[in-house]
Amino acid sequence: MSISEDAKPSTPKQPPAPVLSVLIVNYNAGDLLSEAVAAVLDNALPLDIIVSDNGSTDGSLEMLEARHGNDHRLRVLRNGANLGFAGGHNRALPWAKAPYLLFLNPDCIVGPETLTQLLDFMAATPEAGMAGTMVRNPDGSEQKASRRRIPDPWVGLVRFLHLDRLWPKLLAGKRLNLMHTPLPTRPLMVEAISGSLMLVRRRALEEVGPLDEGYFLHCEDLDWFVRFRNASWPIYLVPTAEVRHHQGACGLSRPFAVEWHKHKGMARFFRKFQFRDYPLPFSLLVLLGIWLHFGAFALLEGGRRLPRLLRQR
Repeated sequence: MSISEDAKPSTPKQPPAPVLSVLIVNYNAGDLLSEAVAAVLDNALPLDIIVSDNGSTDGSLEMLEARHGNDHRLRVLRNGANLGFAGGHNRALPWAKAPYLLFLNPDCIVGPETLTQLLDFMAATPEAGMAGTMVRNPDGSEQKASRRRIPDPWVGLVRFLHLDRLWPKLLAGKRLNLMHTPLPTRPLMVEAISGSLMLVRRRALEEVGPLDEGYFLHCEDLDWFVRFRNASWPIYLVPTAEVRHHQGACGLSRPFAVEWHKHKGMARFFRKFQFRDYPLPFSLLVLLGIWLHFGAFALLEGGRRLPRLLRQR
């Protein structure tokens, strides 16, 4: 077939602009990272994925690049050090250009319709600043953090000191997790969702600000939920959308470090939002309770590890 001299080479078709940017912070998530990315890429939605790696050493990045390295929708940022959950996500933010941003844990596998369901809800609910899904364990049971309240200092103190085991009525009607309530059938405004999957409207994020890097691991999501609600950007649970969460995959080998950062985050959250709302003696007691709880964990964990260390000598 002859080609006219006036003919011009066709311009390669550009992919559509993404409607969703998916941000994943990875730290030694193993092959779950590749599974999480694969589940997102299986969607027909125009999207991109930014994996922010916090210095993984388990080969998870190599597995990811071997499986998905040729996909133009995937970008990998190598941070070279562990920046924490907030720091890793904030490192990825400049690369996320879509009007909606999904903050996804590397051990979360989204369902086939999950992303579409969330985006449809956000488009139909312009006042919503953030939305989450039903989070399920690998066996299909509901995880506690799917629908919950912002921690109450009194409830936290009672739970940390295990006073509810002696006097169960102390927490009557004040449960933090809402698993005991009927599962909603339609989107519901809630105080808090699971930090393992958070779909955020860009306009709301720009108004509220990024995650607080003063938290390294744990409670930065609660901090965000309070700030979103204080800025009149409500948070919703979309119960028909689901994600499977292999909880704790990135921290299984470091239980002491995880608990340290968890308790440090609890103390920071309380000081930042609740300390001045209560009498000084009570607030100091809450902080003491947090660190007593960590001390008890450290003693138990040390006692559990000591026999193994002695056998290795």
